[in-house]
Amino acid sequence: MRSPPVPLKAVLLNTPDIELWPGGLLRARSSHDARALSRARHVLRRKRDGVYLAADLAEGLLPLLPRLQREPGLDAALDALDASPLHARNGIDRVGELPLHRLQERLDVLGIDADGYEARTGLALVAEPDWLAFAGFDRYRRVLWLRIDAARAWLRMRDAAARDGIVLEAISGYRSHDYQLGIFERKRARGLGITDILAVNAAPGYSEHHDGCALDIGTPGEPPAEESFEATPAFAWLQTHADAHGFTMSYPRGNPHGIVHEPWHWRFAG
Repeated sequence: MRSPPVPLKAVLLNTPDIELWPGGLLRARSSHDARALSRARHVLRRKRDGVYLAADLAEGLLPLLPRLQREPGLDAALDALDASPLHARNGIDRVGELPLHRLQERLDVLGIDADGYEARTGLALVAEPDWLAFAGFDRYRRVLWLRIDAARAWLRMRDAAARDGIVLEAISGYRSHDYQLGIFERKRARGLGITDILAVNAAPGYSEHHDGCALDIGTPGEPPAEESFEATPAFAWLQTHADAHGFTMSYPRGNPHGIVHEPWHWRFAG
């Protein structure tokens, strides 16, 4: 039995600076937020640091921080909010791309030369989609966002594995450019150098996770994103069946991009 289509009403509206989350999926961080989020149709969240900016209520927009009107990207977010019914009309699945917003700024912060990096790795720039579909939750009960076709394929593949007695868990899906930059900043704070980080993580703007088609996959009892996943029945199942669901492993041993072997990282290619 195939999984039902992902409901198009459960979508993340995406703009360069602000995400618009559907109501009921974000955790309140204060009593003030809790009252607003309990009634919100959408919540505007800053991508750079995850700060809640405003709640879209039936009676209008409720600011959740002072000086909301000065927030960069607010106009684009409100335009996306006004256009949001288009994604749920007549089964429309069209997904647009966001501009590569502030990408050079992010790379400059890390001291990465874009031209040299592209020539060395063969990786291409990856734009973020302008909306993503709710694909359930990951291992840590975080919301899993994927592009609509990847979301449907993931749910079908997960269910097919379950019928064969294999449990597949999502570890992570869509990541914004800002989120990828945060990964680098956290690892640098722990003392890792850029060269060491780039052996494991693609530079901001170059990760397959940016377009919502890539998925890190795990299985219960196995640590996330470790090469030991290769020895599990779950990985063996993926090797045999993932291709039929449109997924391929992006970084096998000896891949030309210089990224370490990642048996957990699979991308939906249709």
